[in-house]
Amino acid sequence: MQFTFNYNSLSFILLIVFGVCLVIQLLYHWGIFSKVAFYKRNARPKLNEELEPVSIVLCARDAYEYLTELIPALLRQDYPDFEIVVVNDCSDDETEEYLKDLERNEPRVKPVQLKQHLNFFNGKKFPLSMGIKSAKNDLIVLTDCNCMPVNEQWLRSVVNRYNTRTEIVIGYSPLVHKKSSLNRIMRFDTLQNGLLYLSAALAHHPYMGVGKNLSYRKELFYRNQGFISHYTTSVGEDDLFINQTATKKNTEVLIDAENAILTTPTGSFHLWMRQKASRYSTVSQYDSGSRLYLSLFYISQFFFYASFIALIALCAHPAFAIANGTAFYIPILVIFFLLRFGTQLFIYHKASKRLGEKGLLPGLIVYDFLFAILSPWQRLMGRMNVGVE
Repeated sequence: MQFTFNYNSLSFILLIVFGVCLVIQLLYHWGIFSKVAFYKRNARPKLNEELEPVSIVLCARDAYEYLTELIPALLRQDYPDFEIVVVNDCSDDETEEYLKDLERNEPRVKPVQLKQHLNFFNGKKFPLSMGIKSAKNDLIVLTDCNCMPVNEQWLRSVVNRYNTRTEIVIGYSPLVHKKSSLNRIMRFDTLQNGLLYLSAALAHHPYMGVGKNLSYRKELFYRNQGFISHYTTSVGEDDLFINQTATKKNTEVLIDAENAILTTPTGSFHLWMRQKASRYSTVSQYDSGSRLYLSLFYISQFFFYASFIALIALCAHPAFAIANGTAFYIPILVIFFLLRFGTQLFIYHKASKRLGEKGLLPGLIVYDFLFAILSPWQRLMGRMNVGVE
């Protein structure tokens, strides 16, 4: 069987683009994402006497309903010595009264009351800085009000990742499962982002974390002057700080579905898009290696689909011909398309089990195609500061 290529046709250029993007995507899945999919933890669980005191720090603004469920769950954590520092960030609801009642009856709860905002700090940076400053312990564990630990071992599992040189532990926070298309879309986005940043950390190139499940040392925070380097941005208290301070030697990951902390997602597509734009607005401040890592994935994902669709549309002018005819042109393209999809299905299946995500694989190709279109748009919105407050 002899192939003849039409070097001067648009289809041939698209075929080259398709092939390059296919190779890049396969390299990401087999070379990088597989680190999460086949992750095995070998660390020995620490005994109680080996567990150092911990300060859980979270910020609350009009979060009374969340706190009444989260604080009792945190207090039930199976851990010998910890405190919960709750920063009440100018709430207008019953948060202040609830925290005062807790403080009187529960010595492990330490409220920090903020009565006014500071103009030179945006978003959570100032309240979070105050919470870290008020913490009595060097080991800080961060989470959010709309989160909930799956069981009583979450705090212990975080601290178990620390060794003599660890200063940062990056965790994963899956979304609460709900029966809606929006929930599945958001959970796929969470899974894909998790694969990107957790795999990078496992490959000794950490570039971000998420404040819903993140830990670092107070000494590291002060040594790097906290959030001063990016205080003008309203977000970035988790990813920009980690991008600035994380190294291959001082960072560990927490990938334990059985000890996860769940996040309650928004029910609004518009609000979710604004949140994503806010997240992407910080990417331009990442180091060059991290920006290249992310850009290469999203660009190759987009052009993989775009070039495949274009090649099928231009099948009347194929990029190559076979001596016996062109009947195999489309099937050959489909085979290479399915090679990438089969690889993704296998890796995402293994990674989903590891990270505690369920029910996403039946719609995998739909979600992946959707984000091939959505991600460039969200990144553009982020660069234009759309939705960033």
